[in-house]
Amino acid sequence: MSKKVGIPKGLLYYNFYPMWKAFFEELGAEVVTSSDTCKKIIDDGVKTCVDETCLPVKTFMGHVIDLKEKGVDYIFVPRVISVERHRYLCSKFLGLPDLVRNLVSDLPPIIDMKIDFYRGDDFMKREILRVGKLFINDVSKIKDAYEKSLKMQRTFECIVREGFSNTEAIKIMEGEKLDANAKGDLKIALLAHPYDIMDDYLSMGLINRLKNMGAYVLTTNMIERDKIEKGAGKLQKDLFWTYGRDILGAGKYFIESEDIDGVISVSAFGCGPDSITEDLLERDYKRDGRIPFMSITIDEHTGEAGLNTRLEAFIDLLRWRKGEIMA
Repeated sequence: MSKKVGIPKGLLYYNFYPMWKAFFEELGAEVVTSSDTCKKIIDDGVKTCVDETCLPVKTFMGHVIDLKEKGVDYIFVPRVISVERHRYLCSKFLGLPDLVRNLVSDLPPIIDMKIDFYRGDDFMKREILRVGKLFINDVSKIKDAYEKSLKMQRTFECIVREGFSNTEAIKIMEGEKLDANAKGDLKIALLAHPYDIMDDYLSMGLINRLKNMGAYVLTTNMIERDKIEKGAGKLQKDLFWTYGRDILGAGKYFIESEDIDGVISVSAFGCGPDSITEDLLERDYKRDGRIPFMSITIDEHTGEAGLNTRLEAFIDLLRWRKGEIMA
């Protein structure tokens, strides 16, 4: 009987799920995801964490509890230190397995694979073998599983660059047929971590709301790597947080290209790195003055009515600037 590996639908799930799923399935495991985010999952996470914890981590804890209740054999909580050389991720990713173990009781074994590309490929290969041997004792099959998972990740990223959101790309890779991002008459860049905007419950369906208002939505992940690097190259000092640097790079690229009508920055309340990147972006856009900029901060108390009012006002401003609405 195959072992069940639970993967929480939170944090870097939206960046790497196809890769993780392929790896464990190639090892003969059954992959089980937590339920979609709902009030119970949020409430469970909030009760488990201290108040100062950011919303994405609280939500992740709720998903871990959901998997525990589903009776999986393992829960995959990687310790993601670095996904590229010379840069790191936020400390919440570095200590996530320890946080889970200390906050949630009676858990099945945690698979806490260390993902640290700063230390090179050899380190990653040793970690892959260590985790793979939990399921099979065949080195060549573990290596093959890893190679297939890398291929699945590349396919996933290509789908996103075609104009699909991360969530849509995951569905496409699981066999669903979806239409590409509709070409609305307004082009809006949505600068945020995927876990802040791809979870419909947390973001209150932000992407679909914008599409229904006639916007074509561009997320950071949809932008070509060279464009992000071009924007990040304009930073006075290089940023060592990988995803924060990507958001800043995308934001600075759009200021130069003027290829969009407006920019919306989304961050979670209590996120230290985001408070810095968002402030830098807002200063740049206000100083430049050509492209409207709006920041949205989400937490467990954010209400739909307030969000909708702000989005409608922002869309009206963009249409007024294009001459579609008379003053």
